[in-house]
Amino acid sequence: MTELVAVDIGGTNARFTIATVKDNGAIELGEVVTLPTHAYASLRSAWEAFAEKLGRPLPKDGAISFAGPVDGAVLKLTNSPWVLRPALIPSMLGLDRYELVNDFGAVAYAVSRVGPEYLQHICGPDEPLGKEGAISIVGPGTGLGVAQLHRGHRGHITVITTEGGHIDFAPLDKLEDQILQRLRTRYRRVSVERIVAGPGLVNLYEALAAIEGRNVAPDIDDKELWKLALSGDDVLASAALDRFCLSLGSVAGDLALAHGAWNGTVIAGGVGVRIADHLPISGFSGRYTAKGRFEARMAQIPVKLITHPQPGLLGAATAFAEKHCR
Repeated sequence: MTELVAVDIGGTNARFTIATVKDNGAIELGEVVTLPTHAYASLRSAWEAFAEKLGRPLPKDGAISFAGPVDGAVLKLTNSPWVLRPALIPSMLGLDRYELVNDFGAVAYAVSRVGPEYLQHICGPDEPLGKEGAISIVGPGTGLGVAQLHRGHRGHITVITTEGGHIDFAPLDKLEDQILQRLRTRYRRVSVERIVAGPGLVNLYEALAAIEGRNVAPDIDDKELWKLALSGDDVLASAALDRFCLSLGSVAGDLALAHGAWNGTVIAGGVGVRIADHLPISGFSGRYTAKGRFEARMAQIPVKLITHPQPGLLGAATAFAEKHCR
């Protein structure tokens, strides 16, 4: 049995727990402690605060999920003053072994571990994800995360993190042609992340308003807009949500084709969980499968939504276990 500190670092909060990797490979997460990043000067300060709350010395192994690329000498969070220098992590945090993984790579690792109770069916055949081969993970949140999980022989897994959220947006009907035209006046290049991510709902809402000649409040808050869209109290917000789901289906299907992910697609991210009940009754499925000569094959791919409450922590611990506990 191996104990380790698992940390999921986002721009707003850092979540800590003690994870246990059992001799049979199973992973258990302890009580989760959430610390706001703005309240601590650095990861080391928050790490020490977690140790104080825990009331005992921390394990000498660690796993860190970080909201950003992890391949540089200096890592900086977008919305936080925290700076990480991977080479100094062992000495700064008192670790003998550690694993550092991108936050969406951590989600992919979590997908490899969760049981069916944490994979809500969205569309396609209602069957488990394939045991061998590629699976696409697509996560609308503050941005659009994309990763690929490959399951090999004897349970070996490989996670590939990508910047798939920055591929070009491709309109598929006349209304989307107009939406793209509107967004081009704001952005030099319109990537799918400009639409299929939390702030993307505002872009859709404002574009639809302009197309219909409606006046809308300037600088509308995307969180408030999401509430309106999901409640159905605002016709234009609801229309923007419908367009969001259509585009998410198109993008998820395109990525499955690009990845050769015949074993499944998993939707993740904070927005994914928020629209969990809406996706199955939206136009997501039709757009996901509408891939011309591959339509019949796309219809055979199970599409799930990961509902685990702490995929970042589970994924970080899994990344550590895959490297150090096999």
